[in-house]
Amino acid sequence: MKNMSAWAIRNPTVPIVAFLVLTVLGIVSFMRLPINLNPDISFPLIIVQVSQPGAAPPEVETQITQKVEGAVRGVSGVRTISSRASEGGSFTSVEFEIGTPVDRALSDVRDAVSKVRSELPEGVNEPQVSRIDVEGGAIAYYAVGTTGRTPEQLSWFVDNSVSKRLLSLPGVAQVSRGGGENREIRIELDPARMQALGVTAVEVNQQLRLLNLNAPGGRAQVAGGEQSIRVLGSADTALELGATQVRVAGGTLVRLSDLAEVRDSVAERRSIERLNGRSAVTFGVSKSRGASDVSTLDRVEAEIAVIKTENPDVSITRVFTTVENTRQSYRSALTAMIEGSVLAVLVVLVFLRDWRSTAISALAIPLAAIPTFAFMYAMDFTLNSISMLALSLVAGVLVDDAIVEIENIVRHMRMGKTGFQAALDAADEIGLAVVATSATIIAVFLPVSFMGGITGQYFKQFGLTVAAAVFFSLLVARLITPLMAAYILKPHDEIRSADGPMMKGYLESLRWALAHRGATLAGGTLFFIISIGLLVAVPKSFYPRSDFSASQVTIELPPGVQLEQTARVSAQVAAFLAKQPEVTDIIESIGGGDVRNATLYISLVPRSERDETQQEWEERLRPEFAAVPDARVAFQGDEPGGGGRPITLYLTGEDPAKLEAAGRAAIEAMRALPELRDPRINGDLERPEVLVRPRLDQAAELGVSVAAIGQTIRIATLGDLPQNAAKFSLAERQVPIRVSLLESSRSDLATLENLPVRTASGGTVPLKSVAEISFGRGPSTIRRYNQSRRIIIESDLNGVEIGPALAKVKALPEIAKLPDGVRLVEVGQAEFIKELFGNFALAIGAGVLMVFAVLVVLFQRVFQPITILSALPLSVGGAMIALMLTGKSFSMPVVIGFLMLMGIVGKNSILLVDFAIEEIRNGKDRLEALVEAGHKRARPIIMTTVAMVAGMLPVALSIQEFRAPMGIAVIGGLITSTLLTLLVVPAMFSLVDDIERWAGPRIMRLIGAQGEAPPAGPAVNDPRGA
Repeated sequence: MKNMSAWAIRNPTVPIVAFLVLTVLGIVSFMRLPINLNPDISFPLIIVQVSQPGAAPPEVETQITQKVEGAVRGVSGVRTISSRASEGGSFTSVEFEIGTPVDRALSDVRDAVSKVRSELPEGVNEPQVSRIDVEGGAIAYYAVGTTGRTPEQLSWFVDNSVSKRLLSLPGVAQVSRGGGENREIRIELDPARMQALGVTAVEVNQQLRLLNLNAPGGRAQVAGGEQSIRVLGSADTALELGATQVRVAGGTLVRLSDLAEVRDSVAERRSIERLNGRSAVTFGVSKSRGASDVSTLDRVEAEIAVIKTENPDVSITRVFTTVENTRQSYRSALTAMIEGSVLAVLVVLVFLRDWRSTAISALAIPLAAIPTFAFMYAMDFTLNSISMLALSLVAGVLVDDAIVEIENIVRHMRMGKTGFQAALDAADEIGLAVVATSATIIAVFLPVSFMGGITGQYFKQFGLTVAAAVFFSLLVARLITPLMAAYILKPHDEIRSADGPMMKGYLESLRWALAHRGATLAGGTLFFIISIGLLVAVPKSFYPRSDFSASQVTIELPPGVQLEQTARVSAQVAAFLAKQPEVTDIIESIGGGDVRNATLYISLVPRSERDETQQEWEERLRPEFAAVPDARVAFQGDEPGGGGRPITLYLTGEDPAKLEAAGRAAIEAMRALPELRDPRINGDLERPEVLVRPRLDQAAELGVSVAAIGQTIRIATLGDLPQNAAKFSLAERQVPIRVSLLESSRSDLATLENLPVRTASGGTVPLKSVAEISFGRGPSTIRRYNQSRRIIIESDLNGVEIGPALAKVKALPEIAKLPDGVRLVEVGQAEFIKELFGNFALAIGAGVLMVFAVLVVLFQRVFQPITILSALPLSVGGAMIALMLTGKSFSMPVVIGFLMLMGIVGKNSILLVDFAIEEIRNGKDRLEALVEAGHKRARPIIMTTVAMVAGMLPVALSIQEFRAPMGIAVIGGLITSTLLTLLVVPAMFSLVDDIERWAGPRIMRLIGAQGEAPPAGPAVNDPRGA
């Protein structure tokens, strides 16, 4: 690549056309790249759901959940298994390692579950195995209103018309309705009439299944043609269904309406949806993985506008979206990149004071950045906070190579050469250094881009984007910059060549540093030791919390409450939040899966209109929730990887009693830590139950089985399983027919005791004659993790970062020394912080090794690359000081910033070392060669550093919590490392050169080399004899 510049200068057409093509490809790719908030960092997730209506959690756990867990545990690539056994079904989430093909995972889990299907109890629904294609939560929520439709009709309009049309749009994965009503044919049996007629709920349900249906009847040859036969038995109205004859005891027939109340109604209400305190029908739209947040929402908005035009009696209003935050993040990242580029160019203009040189340097930024978009498109990357941050940070780097080339060409022009000759000579002279500096940055980011885990997903998009941008920057510097300089630059007298007072002061300091090498290196070592101390002291976290201008509040009431009680508490919390001036809208989602739970989705005014960040606002209001009686009310955290609160730990074990005792002991100890607020066990409380214990002797004597007792009670109280229920056929759908007792009768225990149960002789007996009915308590939900029972220990923080608080929690004896059989599992931020530091150490080690390997190959020397690497530790202290001064924590973006620092700091050292080696090869004294290297390279080093700092100022000053810490760390590290590099690296070069002179010949003799090693240069007249 050393002769590339001369070739490009003499053959300008090929490189110009090549970069025009790359630029066009980049622009087209940029227009097509999806825009998301974050890269896809989700683990492949497979869900296994098995429902058994009416089943209690203990029975679900032993009969369903444990069998499913055992089946999927042996599937290849499984990372974790989380299960929940609750009333009516089992829910198992199988999380695979990142990189596992989700289709293969789905197939493997489905095969594993099918093998244990025969072991599951009778009466369960068919196991549902599905993959989660939804990325994150809903990107937008809409409220639907009407002027002329019933709530049931409006609900069906959302389910049928809106959902179908939105799901047909590219990028839409799921449309979920909240609130509203579902149509249902209700057959509510009269217990007294059932007893009098000697019929059971099971028999009524079975007869309806056989009578009320349309069935195929084959085909017949009639009138010389073939005709199909249909058997039409389904009633057209609820009135017709009520006229159906039902056979009761003794073969007597009675009308269904004489036995029960038959009405076309809606299903039992198990959820409530409210918008700003008023009942509403809402729906959320979730996007599929890999789809663009912005493009998907734009398509949804356009389609909803069409739906509203076609249905003037319906209003659809967007009340919440995360996409506006994504748009803002994208725009601010793009703005930061442009601002950084402009500032970097202004720095070049200030230093060079020549508009032609500045224009050539400035052109390097778009010529390197735009083709990077084509690379991102080819790699299926998106324009997200990580990849855009990479481009924002390298805005200064992209101009660095051009600065070095231009500065060297200008220096040659000062010698009286023409622009053409100066470009040829200067580009050839600086070629190795430019290649080495770019190769260093690429060597740092390329290996860490292939790390595993969730942190590796961040490194991948950032690292490969930086590596691609720097590679294109190298091509621009070696092909386009010298070419343009050769034909555009003109010599003039305005460029001053005399050294100013700052340069003279630096050269004196450099001579002192070389004369006092030991003191200089000791000072650099001391600074590094202090830096390590600061690194240990700075607070740690995994991911800075972002301000989405939206928040969530979860409400949990004790087991046994009714939906109306949860709704009252939700209304109380919503009314309090609505009084806050920062709140614009509140959606209450009450019930659904469990009537004792509710979630409030809160929209806030934009960050620019608030005095507080979202986190500060939540911290201020959090203590107020303690005043809500008999309810757990908390803000839902947004930490990646799960865990609703910052401190989230799992305790797992097989003994529930021992597990509970260990959890309570840990919570008591955590309450003594001032860093924590409101530590508690997030476990499910016991719920009240009605226990039915069969009298086995009497039941056996009468021929009544336990299964028959369970089926009788279930159908009477809940209705039959969905797949077994009778259906009411309409033109566009089938409406379920639910057979159950009158709702008023289900609240009377005496009614349950007198439910008729069919005996083997054909008669019926009351339930109480074959079973005892009493009250008791049992778990409302049983939660499991990796095939063991688990409880959650969680806590909020008192204004501190998670790192120090988590360290104190884990040091508590009650957690550090858990009882036998109880294990601690780190999840959420605790898990990812541990992974972050493991990957950080690996990334630093891999980066140093790769840089060393690249430098050895380029310089053909083993020892002097050590000199270049010696500058890397000098950046740590500045980064830590900058973080501590600004109150930022050491987190994921800071780790990425450290990797960036490694490449940039190594770049400065290469410029010095390369020039010094060339000067020594040309016969100069080592001392003079080092001083001359400092003299000639200080200017481009300072220029590139100031350009880099200027380019990152918009990032560091950003209000985006993810970008700012990275920019601050890089700027702090650049300032200290540059100042120290200019003094410490020459001193280190001197020391390493002495070691090389002493060790080189001995190593050559040791490995059996013939002859003497080539001299490294004349000895230095060192007063210390160094």
